[in-house]
Amino acid sequence: MFTLTLYAVVVIALTIALLFLSRWLGQRLPNDEKLRVYESGIIPTGQARLRYPVPFFMVAIFFLIFDVEGAYIFSWAVASRSLGWAGWFQIEFFIAVLIAGLVYIWVKGGLEWGPHRD
Repeated sequence: MFTLTLYAVVVIALTIALLFLSRWLGQRLPNDEKLRVYESGIIPTGQARLRYPVPFFMVAIFFLIFDVEGAYIFSWAVASRSLGWAGWFQIEFFIAVLIAGLVYIWVKGGLEWGPHRD
């Protein structure tokens, strides 16, 4: 416990020292170009509030769901021998619930992101 505390104190002290030194030694020459809002190299034009399309958020939600699923399945795979058959049935139930959710989203049209053909 002592080494962890010592490590944390050293990291915090070093961070504070570096921030202080950069503020104290750094040059401050503000001009219009430096004060301009910077967003990935694109000069902002127009209104700042943009409406993102719904598929953008759907991709993010699907990524989170399947990323968390992967974390659970990998952790189960590491401990699968010690979990035995009970762990096997639990992970099968977990995967079945995820597949049921995926089928539900598919049936409701949540995976159709292109233009609709009538």
